[in-house]
Amino acid sequence: MATPEKVAAVQELADQFRASNAVMITEYRGLSVPQLAKLRGELRGEATYVVAKNTLTALAAKDAGVEGLDDLLVGPSAIAFVTGDPVAAAKGLKAFAKENDKLVIKGGVLDGNTISADEINKLADLESREVLLAKAAGAMKASLFGAAYLFQAPLAQAARAADALRAKQEDAA
Repeated sequence: MATPEKVAAVQELADQFRASNAVMITEYRGLSVPQLAKLRGELRGEATYVVAKNTLTALAAKDAGVEGLDDLLVGPSAIAFVTGDPVAAAKGLKAFAKENDKLVIKGGVLDGNTISADEINKLADLESREVLLAKAAGAMKASLFGAAYLFQAPLAQAARAADALRAKQEDAA
């Protein structure tokens, strides 16, 4: 029998699944309450870190249309519902896991696709969105300068040839 509290918990989790652009599942076995509070603080703004029962999480994921999490929901699991930048959230989880070896990243879902723990670590190794945009803008600017140089080169070459011809005629006269 489903109690009203469990139905409300499943509904709340399903709403978080729908509102998230990524979900990352971790195992938190052995972490203290202050350590979990610190992790929540580090993820604030990018993700919401929630400890929930696996059966309720599986029901909520199915209700929200998220698939591929059943294999990850084994043992004590916590979910990072990412509403901000997935790269920043992955960086926060990876940095915390490096400091606290008891936090284990299991995997997750990004844009509807299941991702493994290795893929989350690769995501964490990416540069931030701002840096990638700056690099793309720099590359576009460089190619524009290259194009401008190519368009100017024939004109400059023609001007040098005309100047050399003028100098030759002056020498001949």
